[in-house]
Parts: sequence; C-alpha cells; structure tokens
Amino acid sequence: MAATMLSFRDDALSDADFAVVHGFLAQTYWAAGIPAATLRRALDGSLCYRGYVDGELVAFARAVTDQATFAYLADVFVAPEQRGRGYGRAVVEALMADPRVQGLRRWLLVTSDMQPLYAKLGFTALARPEQHMQKHDPDVYLRAAEASPAP
Repeated sequence: MAATMLSFRDDALSDADFAVVHGFLAQTYWAAGIPAATLRRALDGSLCYRGYVDGELVAFARAVTDQATFAYLADVFVAPEQRGRGYGRAVVEALMADPRVQGLRRWLLVTSDMQPLYAKLGFTALARPEQHMQKHDPDVYLRAAEASPAP
C-alpha cells in the first residue's frame, strides 16, 4: 500500500506547512474563506497530524479534543494529485492511534461524501440523530471579510 511511504508529524506547523493547510482549507466547502488568524487559533487548540511524501505535506487531519472523553475529527484532506493512494485513511489512523486520544468515549465527524472511508475506521451514522443539535453559521467568514476594509 502506498500509504506506507508517508511519514507523520504532529508538532507545531512551520509557516510553510501552515500556508499549505490554509491554502487548501480556505477553498473547501466547509471552511471557505477562513481567515488565516482564525485557522491558526483553531490549529493551536487541536491535535494536528500531517502526512509527508518526500518532505512534501500531502495529507492533513486534526482532532478537536479534551484528550480524555471526546474528539471531533475535522479538516481531513489529501492534496488532489496524491488522492487514491490511501493517504487520507493513513493520516486519520495515525491521528486516532495517538496516545493522547486513547480511551475516548466518543469520536464525531461530519462529512458530505466520505462515509465509506470513515466506516472502515469504525465510524457509524448517529444512532439517535434526533438527540443531536447544532448551531451552524456557514457564512461567518464571508460576513467577517465583507465587514473588514480591504488593505
């Protein structure tokens, strides 16, 4: 499996790696337009794993977690030219194997199209979705950008 070629890091992101992560996430349907400062705060408060091939960042995943009871898997991506090689699954498996998130009672995630991948990692649909609620503001970054004067 090609994913074995990946090397992983979970330390602080370099400025160059942050630029790659921000550049990708700012174009996604789930984080379109996210300001760099907002993403930096999010990553600083999360457990982040990166996958590299020949020193190039090609895969990313983060967990928002208390490291005791709960984790929310977020912002998983693989560089478009590297997809189909198992790197997404590998970076999520590495993250979920981290000693800081062992013994958690619950992992959650939201995905519009990758349910088959996450099912292979033990995720299932919510057993009682009627008990779950959210407060969602998908346009928060766009409104903030419109409210800020251009430089």
